[in-house]
Amino acid sequence: MPLAPAAEGRLRAALPSSVSLPEGRWDAYALLSGGEPRRLVPGVTDLRSLAERTPSGLLGHVAVRIPYATRQGNLTVRSWLRAPHAEAVELRLASGGLTVRGRVYGTQFVPGADAELRARPGGGAGGEDGGGVRRVHVTAERTEFAFTVPYEGLVPGVWDLWLRPAGDAGPVVRLARLLDDVADKNPVFTFPRARVRTPQGPVEAGPYYTRDNDLSLTVSPLDADA
Repeated sequence: MPLAPAAEGRLRAALPSSVSLPEGRWDAYALLSGGEPRRLVPGVTDLRSLAERTPSGLLGHVAVRIPYATRQGNLTVRSWLRAPHAEAVELRLASGGLTVRGRVYGTQFVPGADAELRARPGGGAGGEDGGGVRRVHVTAERTEFAFTVPYEGLVPGVWDLWLRPAGDAGPVVRLARLLDDVADKNPVFTFPRARVRTPQGPVEAGPYYTRDNDLSLTVSPLDADA
């Protein structure tokens, strides 16, 4: 991106929304004539427009870019490009499970839509007969949806949440929370864990956001006397 004068002693570079930025973390540098690339540090940022915007999804995808300061104080941009996208708008916690309410972009619901919980490889989760997939019914109206995950049906491990808005014949969409101004949800959005008795014994379960702001569940075994 070219640098252009913006004010006395300042230069400005703009990344147009029309330029595709693949999903990932992008470190920001400045390269002046005849010099070496220099890492940029963030100044005052106003991210209110990120939290207030509502994508239309008409392009079939959702593009999100959030600038943030790294642990070293440098400027980095976190980019997501999801096609389609399932936004986790609200999580409601109960003693025996989790209700997720959200909205889809770039796709539509059809009869037979459901949510899917997948045991993460190496996460320790298996399932009935060794299967690592659970499905729950989804209620949908236009682009909004809701479903409830009962914890008692999950064995210990890590479970990733997906949505099938068009059933088996359509796309499988990872649930995530992207449409705000928080680049890393994990240390900011924390949720209480519920203790539940299952056929495999007592467990402690609860949701969390991953490093990529995707929605997952952890289920941990407890002592039988817990």
